[in-house]
Amino acid sequence: QVQFVESGGNLVQPGGSLRLSCVASGFTLANYAMGWFRQAPGKEREGLSCISISDGSTYYADSVKGRFTISRDNAKNTVSLQMNSLKPEDTARYYCATDICGAGVWERDYEYWGQGTQVTVSS
Repeated sequence: QVQFVESGGNLVQPGGSLRLSCVASGFTLANYAMGWFRQAPGKEREGLSCISISDGSTYYADSVKGRFTISRDNAKNTVSLQMNSLKPEDTARYYCATDICGAGVWERDYEYWGQGTQVTVSS
């Protein structure tokens, strides 16, 4: 059974940082591109980032480029998202998920994802 468990969400002040982690089980993370997306109440799902399988190339939405960094540790079956310079508009529930990206293409095609972790940016 594929399972992702996200953690690291919290309440943080604007300008602060958080690091989200996602641990996969029942699943070999090394075989998939992995991504993060977020969803806020009343808003559409927003794909944030993806990291490819082969060369670890990364992709970012314009809204988070330069502030967020995705990484993966295949040995630990984990993927992380370092978030800096957080803004109130980053408030949402954040999910890790399987995705499709590589060779200059990012599909934002999510097949499996976890329960998410809540990030709230407020003073």
